[in-house]
Amino acid sequence: MHRLAARNLLLTGFAVLSMALLAGPGTAEEKAAAPAGPPASPVFGVTVPEGYRDWPLIAVSHRTDNKDELRAILGNDIAMKAFRANTLPFPDGSMFAKLAWKREPMKEFAGAWVPGVAPRIEFMVKDSKKYASTGGWGFGRFIDGKPADEAAHKTCFPCHQANVKDRDFVFTRFAP
Repeated sequence: MHRLAARNLLLTGFAVLSMALLAGPGTAEEKAAAPAGPPASPVFGVTVPEGYRDWPLIAVSHRTDNKDELRAILGNDIAMKAFRANTLPFPDGSMFAKLAWKREPMKEFAGAWVPGVAPRIEFMVKDSKKYASTGGWGFGRFIDGKPADEAAHKTCFPCHQANVKDRDFVFTRFAP
């Protein structure tokens, strides 16, 4: 009888240990509070695409208004193919990344500018069904890796609509 009790206790211990290993670290509350995936922009649900820093350069720009920024606009393969073929509207799956930096004078060369602080990164994602109400485009603005607030995202499409509706809502021009 003593052997049977010891065996049952041992089997119960293995079962509990197995369940704990399968469940993984953290309490149920910690797991429920953990984000389900990468941070997404409010309104559109756009996330930072993996590998975007390896996308080809579409163009650079210099904004001299209240932003006073140097910018590099990158595109995924679908967007680049459309740019090279001068295709409008852009096909679904097209994505753009806009890297922006505050410009700073170059100490070694008067009149030249270099990238300074990077205030944010922005993305456009084409999905004509999902984003039908915004010309087929979803927008994502991220500051220090976190999505900007909903109010900031609600300004994206109205600006694109007012200024570049005839270019499929895209400001950037391809620099071959």
